[in-house]
Parts: sequence; structure tokens; C-alpha cells
Amino acid sequence: MPSYANSTAAFSRLLLALLFVLSGIGKFAAPAGTQAYIAAAGLPLPLVGYLIAVVVELGGGLLLVVGYQTRLVATVMALFTLAAALFFHNNFADQNQMIHFLKNIAITGGLLHVAAFGAGAFSVDGWRARSRLGGTTGAKASRA
Repeated sequence: MPSYANSTAAFSRLLLALLFVLSGIGKFAAPAGTQAYIAAAGLPLPLVGYLIAVVVELGGGLLLVVGYQTRLVATVMALFTLAAALFFHNNFADQNQMIHFLKNIAITGGLLHVAAFGAGAFSVDGWRARSRLGGTTGAKASRA
């Protein structure tokens, strides 16, 4: 993979992760409000939902930035984002909710792209792949 593609992959991971990390920090700072929002959506076990959201958004976002276990992390985050779209932004009569729904669908697409193509060379996954190959920078290393 050309170096500009690896740079772009790293930058795109950062942009995707920024949304999740900031949202996770917000949820961590306001647990009662987040749990009330989850309960208002009619979902069971708001505390469990809250904990899942914080772990996926904050933990997954940070893992996405550094590119560790990127394919798995991106897949989990894509499923989480799709679920959020379906459970929290399903009032299509409200234009604002429709925009949020479509935004989540687009983010899901970006995460699935990361899951399909990996983190690129500028990541922990890329570094680990290069280490396994003895330091070479072959195609396998750049597809990490």
C-alpha cells in the first residue's frame, strides 16, 4: 500500500474515533442522563446499556486511534452504531432524527470499510505484522 494510503488510513481512523471518544467522555461524565435516555428509548437494563456504550465508545475509539485489533474493534463499533441508529433515531417523521439515522448509517459504512481493509501500516496492527515478517514492509504488513 502506498505511504499516502497508510497516512490516509491513520487519519480516517482518527476522524472516526474522535466522534466516539468525545461521546464516550460525555457519557462517562453524565451517567444518570445517559441511563435516562436509554430508559426513555424503552431499552431494558439502562445501567448495562450505559456501560456497554462507554466501553465501546471510549475504549473502542481509543483502540481505533492506535490501530489495535482494528478489524474486530471496527466491526463491534459498526454493530453498536447500527444498533444506536435503529433504537434511538427511528422516528423518520422527524427530519432531525432522520439525519441522525443516516449519519449513523454512514459511520457504520466507514467502520465496515476499516474492518474490511484493516488499519494500515501506521498502527499497532501494522507494527505487529511487520514484526512477524521480520521487519519487512511487504503487502501483508500494510494490510494489517
